[in-house]
Amino acid sequence: MSVKYRLIIMNFLQYAIWGAWLISLGAYLGGGLQFSGRQIGSFFATMGIASLFMPAIMGIIADRWIPAQKLLGICHIIGAVLLITAAPQTEYISLYSLILCSVMFYMPTISLSNSVAYNALEKSGLDAVKSFPPIRVWGTVGFICAMIAIDLLGFAHSSMQLYSSAILGLILGAYSFTLPGCPTNKIEKNQSWVDTMGLRAFALFKQRKMAIFFIFSMLLGVSLQITNAFANDYLTNFFGNNELYKGTFGVEHANILISLSQISETLCILLIPFFLKKFGIKNVMLISMFAWVLRFALLGTGNPGEGIWMLVLSMLVYGVAFDFFNISGSLYVNQETDPCIRSSAQGVFMIMTNGFGSFFGSYAAGEIVDRKGWPDSWFIFAGYALVVGILFAFIFRYNHNSKEIVNK
Repeated sequence: MSVKYRLIIMNFLQYAIWGAWLISLGAYLGGGLQFSGRQIGSFFATMGIASLFMPAIMGIIADRWIPAQKLLGICHIIGAVLLITAAPQTEYISLYSLILCSVMFYMPTISLSNSVAYNALEKSGLDAVKSFPPIRVWGTVGFICAMIAIDLLGFAHSSMQLYSSAILGLILGAYSFTLPGCPTNKIEKNQSWVDTMGLRAFALFKQRKMAIFFIFSMLLGVSLQITNAFANDYLTNFFGNNELYKGTFGVEHANILISLSQISETLCILLIPFFLKKFGIKNVMLISMFAWVLRFALLGTGNPGEGIWMLVLSMLVYGVAFDFFNISGSLYVNQETDPCIRSSAQGVFMIMTNGFGSFFGSYAAGEIVDRKGWPDSWFIFAGYALVVGILFAFIFRYNHNSKEIVNK
């Protein structure tokens, strides 16, 4: 089997694990377990907490001691066992604690899987910028398939979604050990403690361009988990309690409606090489930021009845909002860093986006939802994304060179 097909399987399973619970968990917590907005937000903040340090730690371990593909498998197996333990829990503290522990081992696998893919492509003589997006798109396909399967199987409002995710995790955990080997960097004599501990990637903050990029990655990362946490709960429970919308498709099959977001992703990922080559990272990220504004605004103005078209459009916009930031940002970090620190550099990117950004975003969003309610909360989120986009346009300086982006 060619390296591309092997990486396609890895990406499909990597994101199917997440898709099995990420979008539907909010509806289960808010409906089945009757948790508050703050409590729901706290579950999605676990991804932020985990991403504050776990991707960096695992990136350092992958760079220095354990090959990335083996560490990827270990993390998935441990995370799956913790999900199985979490599934039967119904009390907030016990369920939250186990989900947090599981996420601690899942979040690093996002950057680890990227490192495995980039390494395998480069060993095969393939250009990562051109070859990775068509491979990564299958991760989104896996996410979509898991979402729809969970919905159609009736698992979206129960703990079965966690069991399903765990099974996929065990499969990928075993499969990871068969992937192409990644190099580790031996500790040499007279190395500084910074190099010994694999902390060199944090020196990227000394570069003004990279420091600004990472800071705005954090600010934009605030938006990442908001719709994951609340979109399903919003459609299922907010509109479901309104007689006008009971029985509508958007209420009864919110997971499938939201899956249009991931379907949009599959198309947008394939556009990334063209947009990076044509417009550069700054403009690509600006497009993403203003797409978030539109995403939130349409959720606030739409409804599952006559306004369903606005909800559908919001889902389609998500592909641009997510991919043009998350995937392009990862590729940019890969291009701008030395090969010996790429795994840890990807970990730093994860810290800023899914770490600080997701942590602050999830808790702030939960507070706003409890105080302002729906649909006003969506307009507050849209206003935030607009301010971040305007600031980024003026502060981030980048001289786009299409040859540098594609062939560096």
